[in-house]
Amino acid sequence: MDKPSEPPFELPHDSVREAPRPALLARAYGAGRRLARGLVDVALPPACMACRTAVNEPGCLCAGCWSRMGFIERPFCDRLGTPLPHDAGEGAPLSPAALADPPAYGRARAVAVFGDVARDLIHALKYADRLDVAEPMARMMARAGADILAEADALVPVPLHGFRLWRRRFNQSAALARFVGKRTGVPLRTGWLERRRATTPQVGLDRTARLRNVAGAFAVPEAARAELRGRRVVLVDDVFTTGATIDACVKALTRAGAKRVDVLVFARVVDGQGAPIS
Repeated sequence: MDKPSEPPFELPHDSVREAPRPALLARAYGAGRRLARGLVDVALPPACMACRTAVNEPGCLCAGCWSRMGFIERPFCDRLGTPLPHDAGEGAPLSPAALADPPAYGRARAVAVFGDVARDLIHALKYADRLDVAEPMARMMARAGADILAEADALVPVPLHGFRLWRRRFNQSAALARFVGKRTGVPLRTGWLERRRATTPQVGLDRTARLRNVAGAFAVPEAARAELRGRRVVLVDDVFTTGATIDACVKALTRAGAKRVDVLVFARVVDGQGAPIS
């Protein structure tokens, strides 16, 4: 898995005279970071984010988990972001599902198909308070959604109801969105969407039941509507299952005046693969 390069140590061109030995400072800076990383690695050896097997660098997957990840690469449907069996050639390819039942959102992008490894990472973040996996997951999301992020005015995470947020202590979608924003420079707007009604867990519900469960649960606060109006938004979540929650969020943002709503998730269920999770 690619690892982001360390930021170079640079000085403004007009300050070179005031800093006569930038090369020495850069070497000292790099040596200090390597020493700190070495001390951490001695105390806590790097482990695979998913299976905890030893790896060379923190925030990585081992070779076995990487090979089973099920990354979604081109060709994929330009609307749904789901894999296509073959390249359609020129233009933005659309799947039969997107043509038959166009989604409320503009385009969706996901890192991987929801499978064993993706599930373990999502569960680690969502239920085991493994916030250490949020940044590496977001790094992969930023890469998978580069095209929609390049046109985005803001990131909006799928919100939790206040009671569930109190019980869980953090919103995993907001954690992912925060790191995506840090990496891409797209601003995070957690106040543009709220969950006004507590919903029952979606596990075990079919799409129709899920749609009923989240109907009217999301809304844009009145104070945020003027700022949202006319903006291109990327809605961020951890996993895309039936799309019921995503659909409800997208419709709330669109009704409040968003110009366009795209979707970015870490993993999505494709053709019934994987077990839906709440």
